[in-house]
Amino acid sequence: MISMKSFWTALPTEGRWLLSTVAVSTLGRGLVLPFTLIYLHEVRGFGLGVSGLLMAVIAAAAFVVTAPSGALVDRYGARVVLLAGQSAMVAGTLLLAFATTPAAATVALVLIGINFGASWPAFNSLIATVVEGETRQQYFGVNFALTNLGLGVGGIVGGLFADVDRPETFTAIYVADALAGLVPLALFLGPLRHLHGRVLHPPRDLLSGALSGPAAGYRAILRSPAVRWLTLLTFVATFIGYGQFEAGLPAFARTEAGLSTGVIGFAFALNTFVIVALQFTVMGRIRGRRRTRVLTVMAALWAFAWLLVGTGALAPGSALAVTGLLGFGLVFGIGETLLQPTLPAINNDLAADHLRGRYNALNSAAVQAGTVAGPIVAGFLLEHGHASTLIALMVAGCGAIAIVATVLERHLPAAVNGRPAVVPEPVR
Repeated sequence: MISMKSFWTALPTEGRWLLSTVAVSTLGRGLVLPFTLIYLHEVRGFGLGVSGLLMAVIAAAAFVVTAPSGALVDRYGARVVLLAGQSAMVAGTLLLAFATTPAAATVALVLIGINFGASWPAFNSLIATVVEGETRQQYFGVNFALTNLGLGVGGIVGGLFADVDRPETFTAIYVADALAGLVPLALFLGPLRHLHGRVLHPPRDLLSGALSGPAAGYRAILRSPAVRWLTLLTFVATFIGYGQFEAGLPAFARTEAGLSTGVIGFAFALNTFVIVALQFTVMGRIRGRRRTRVLTVMAALWAFAWLLVGTGALAPGSALAVTGLLGFGLVFGIGETLLQPTLPAINNDLAADHLRGRYNALNSAAVQAGTVAGPIVAGFLLEHGHASTLIALMVAGCGAIAIVATVLERHLPAAVNGRPAVVPEPVR
């Protein structure tokens, strides 16, 4: 059984520093996470379609900078890229707090997107240089749980404090988000200033079979079938999950299910607290199991979650709608506890050390593509009265996740897929 004490003891000092500030730095993000589309549409008065496009700007900007960021991580180290990205995040969030026009909001969201595109490959690469082996998978899970603890507390506070009839309340939570973003900056300028996160001498070989040539770039990495199927899996999972989490889900809850921002905030908080409560238990249960099979179970849970939230349209504003949204938060959260320890671990176990920035950048690009497509599709379907089509598309996408995971399994070495490698017995 995995415990926080045993996990903490196994971590090096740098890993402990990284974990110790996660919940605090994500608290600010939790204040605004469920409400950005609502803020743009109901507070600033932008159309629902325009608001969906603006939400997609975040992921579009992230997508553009992801590939260069991965190369920069491999060349200069993760710390430098993280400092640049986090600075853009703070500036963008402050600008968004006072943005009253689509143009100003676009600039703000581009800056926020730059951080997402730069920080994702950099942070995952930095984690992978700090911890190895089984502890790495555990780290991704614990990091996700602590992130959700911050998001959950922030979601409750934001839901209770934010009021669409008082724009200044939204300004306040975005300013608070920017201030919380200063915590990672202080971390990398202070106790972790020595942690550059790059490989100075690339290895010639890697037991996992990942590319290790010093000149290997994105094109060479993408020749691997495992990388291609993993990238597709990441895109579909993001489109169905996180691509809808900030846009399709709250918009559906408001326009189709007739629910308040307080209920939406509570559903987000329930989601995060489920993750915090169950992550250690889930990590213990999936240890030693095929990661692709774990992802298939996650897909089934997510399909059920989308069916639950879809019941809200049958009786808007009713107890059924509330129950459906809260049920979504609960079931979807259980699925997330399966996703987060497995998908990043597959990617980083597959990667060669000196190409880790590029591998994580490809994974990040798939995430950004999913979060670009998610808000656009959701905004279009909801604005044109096709809410049932949106729910059907989400359920079908979960089926696609299961199919792609099954295909991916055929291309992964046993150790990368979470199973011990079989060592042949010596010939006598």
